Amino acid sequence: MTELRTDPQTAARNGTDRPPAPEDFYGELTRRNAGVVTGAQQEVLRTATVLIAGCGSIGGAAVVPLARMGVQHFLLADSGEYELNNLNRQHATVRDLGRNKAEVAAERILEVNPHAEVRVFTEGVTAANAAELAGSCQIVVDGVDVTTMSGVRAKFQLHKRAAALRLPLVTGWDMAGALYAQYFDYRKIEKPFKGVITEGDLDRLSTWELIFRMVPLRRIPTEMLAELSPNLENRTYSVPQVAYTAVLFGSIASHMVAKLLAGEEVREEVVLDVHRAVRPAAASSALLFRRPREARRMVQALALHRLRRLLGKKPT
Repeated sequence: MTELRTDPQTAARNGTDRPPAPEDFYGELTRRNAGVVTGAQQEVLRTATVLIAGCGSIGGAAVVPLARMGVQHFLLADSGEYELNNLNRQHATVRDLGRNKAEVAAERILEVNPHAEVRVFTEGVTAANAAELAGSCQIVVDGVDVTTMSGVRAKFQLHKRAAALRLPLVTGWDMAGALYAQYFDYRKIEKPFKGVITEGDLDRLSTWELIFRMVPLRRIPTEMLAELSPNLENRTYSVPQVAYTAVLFGSIASHMVAKLLAGEEVREEVVLDVHRAVRPAAASSALLFRRPREARRMVQALALHRLRRLLGKKPT
């Protein structure tokens, strides 16, 4: 774990020899929030510590919006490094290739607010540090990658600790043109993921089986169902993700975090579908008729995947 701060002498000068003092800087940074962000929300954004676990497509999308909203205390956890294929949607440039995602995210925050305090955990979320991470914040933004079983286990540990500490948690999934955001109010919910996944499931179910428990089939857009069903057994398959879907989570998460920290209520599920919003009515109708067929194919593909796993057959 490292703690990053910007040397005030190298911060933005704002036309003077010295950067504004912290209080003056913060007041000016958040001045245009007034009228949309309430005074109570702004105060709690100023003082609260936010954990962003996973700084890639989902978690990374929330970093800069939260900093611009006025969050000043961050915990950032990610063990991954930027790859070229990340640049189509994640907040990075070619200069960041090969660098740790949490460290880059910390720099982005300090470029917005040099007075922010950022603690970076380059080991990501682990069974060893999940308790420390969750115990050091007031809210969790879960962007932990689930493309591997180790990622699924880390996500479960994060939710388990959030539930134990009664913390609100916001997470999201970018699927085709749709962003599906979830809010877990672990101040009221006792079991991780509301009990749809147990710790024992991590040893007996595959990554895909666990993902389809975390994300209800009804929330997966039709075009994503069509994309996934023939690829569940393909080891080299990469789920398609695009910029305009991933960035939506930053908008949703920053608003939800502000409201939740101020003690206000938000929806447990939010769906924003760019494709649906842009698609002409005729095309939407055609896709609506196509959905039952794609849903059946997905159910059949998942059943076959489960059977092959039970029979010990390896994916191709």
